Amino acid sequence: MISTNDVKPGMALELSDGLFTIIEYQHVKPGKGKAFVRMKLKKLGTGQVLDRTFRADEKVEQAFIDRRDHQYLYRDDLGFHFMNLEDFGQMAVSREDVGSAASYLVDGMTVSLTLYQGTPIGVDLPSSVELEVTYAEPAVKGDTRTGATKSVRLETGLEIQVPLFVEQGDRVKVDTRSGGYLTRT
Repeated sequence: MISTNDVKPGMALELSDGLFTIIEYQHVKPGKGKAFVRMKLKKLGTGQVLDRTFRADEKVEQAFIDRRDHQYLYRDDLGFHFMNLEDFGQMAVSREDVGSAASYLVDGMTVSLTLYQGTPIGVDLPSSVELEVTYAEPAVKGDTRTGATKSVRLETGLEIQVPLFVEQGDRVKVDTRSGGYLTRT
């Protein structure tokens, strides 16, 4: 147990409704009444962000989350398979635990797995990934107005909007946080 006065952003807490990481922390001492702590918490697994208020010096359960680099190998009926880069052990992670990160996983990619008590609970992607365009409609000559975009399909099945000059076979950099096009590589 840890006091709410001792928590810091980035710490993980085990509350009654799940595991959370602290995004923001604010200790408030009003002119009248007792001090309290306001926290913005992100639920691990779902990414849901909640605002919670605790009494100052209230005890909460600290969760010890481990993050380790793993290499993505393949996907099958059991889920997504990753290999630990330290001991070369393999583990399968369910589709629910991988979540939206599945749209950016490419064979051989290095990601950080979030583990709680040895069980994988999430995948932390790099801020951007490079993916190949597998389908793109050809741009129509003369349709070059500023900011024009078209939809393309990437090698993972993800569909994004890109500028008209991007063609099938090109490699593009995609922001994994927003899902938006960054640049052609």
